[in-house]
Amino acid sequence: MSLIKIIEAREFDTYFQNLSSETTDESVDVAVSEIIAAARREGDAAVRRYAARFEKEVPEKFELPLEAAKKAWEKLSSAEPTLASSLSLAADHIRRFAELQKRQFVSFEAELEPGLFTGQKVIPVEKAAIYVPAGRFPLVSTALMGLIPAGVAGVGEKILVSPPGAGGIPDQRILAAAHLAGADRIFALGGAQAIAALAFGTETIPRADLIAGPGNKYVTAAKRLLFGKAGIDFAAGPTDVLIIANNAADKTAEAADLIAADMLAQAEHDPDARARALVPDRETAEQIEKALEKRLAALAAGNADIARASLEAGGLIIIYSSKEEAVSIANSIAPEHLELFTPSPADWISSGGPGTEGSQSSGLRNFGSLFIGSPAAEVLGDYTAGINHTLPTSGSARFTGGLSVRNFLKTVTTLRCVPGKAYDEALAAAGTIARAEGLAGHAASAASRMSAK
Repeated sequence: MSLIKIIEAREFDTYFQNLSSETTDESVDVAVSEIIAAARREGDAAVRRYAARFEKEVPEKFELPLEAAKKAWEKLSSAEPTLASSLSLAADHIRRFAELQKRQFVSFEAELEPGLFTGQKVIPVEKAAIYVPAGRFPLVSTALMGLIPAGVAGVGEKILVSPPGAGGIPDQRILAAAHLAGADRIFALGGAQAIAALAFGTETIPRADLIAGPGNKYVTAAKRLLFGKAGIDFAAGPTDVLIIANNAADKTAEAADLIAADMLAQAEHDPDARARALVPDRETAEQIEKALEKRLAALAAGNADIARASLEAGGLIIIYSSKEEAVSIANSIAPEHLELFTPSPADWISSGGPGTEGSQSSGLRNFGSLFIGSPAAEVLGDYTAGINHTLPTSGSARFTGGLSVRNFLKTVTTLRCVPGKAYDEALAAAGTIARAEGLAGHAASAASRMSAK
């Protein structure tokens, strides 16, 4: 069996249609629905029962004192100073980037017509929960990626939730990161039962207005099924990357090795992770495949097993014949991570704004995060560059972006009126539209406010 599938671009439509026809695992939804219903009826009792079934160890109390996170940070700073300083660097960059994002969201009031004052207010949610998984790998950095933007947004209560391990507490490094990122409350709880508890609130677990962060298929299903009871960032699926190389790019073995390195970085997450590349010829595709084999042989055994399973199940190299064809395929895939191994990446990117030359559809536009040029390693986005690593997967980059300050803010509108000519004209027009829709009460409400009756 070959390590990775190599196809021509003309074969992609059939491949993609088969991929898109894959259905949600109904058994997961059934199991999660049962957990949700029990948590809603029974509160802590149900949450504890399911925790006992699925967790390694159930704590006596779900909530941990903040002092535990502080001690974890102090211990990490002493025992692993390089990791502590790396996390501090990452936290600083994430915070600074989030502050730049926050400046884009402003409250305002504008007088559209004399007497008609319309506006918006930007208000942070009151309580936000960040879920940090700790299955195959404890995602220490996810605590920073969720808690810091929430803090910059001004969220009143930032809650970290992570599955308990030995001793009934979350991973010590996750706790240390939670302290660094400013968590207000911490809970040792995982799985769908954690999401259900946060959506409804229980005797000891607060109800969150927003739940964000990645998780396994049960966590993802719970977020999707509970949307409306609480807000969510999005329902994330397995991670993925798409790397584009072009004819003008360096065709050396070193370039192929860099592409293979980044593909493996995604593949080692999970057997369901998807690593893909778009290349201009079969020679490049075969170079990448050889580099993948070489890097797999050097990878730690457990990681290599996961990465090989991922590549054999869904790894893909697509050979394209033109830039337009490559762009079309990339926009169809709408990858979580999109890397451009091209010497002139600006030529590939959609202008993305009104009043600019050319059509927005002529360039790359569907991606969770874009990595421009081979120096822009995706691993920097995962950890230390400051951009968020919680990104849309499974093609959802067609309609949404990644986790950001925006997710923790509500943009609400306001209306203030001063009676006058423009005010009466707006009321009259509202009444006309209401009558056209058959809503007589609406029309009467408008008419009752007319100053010239």
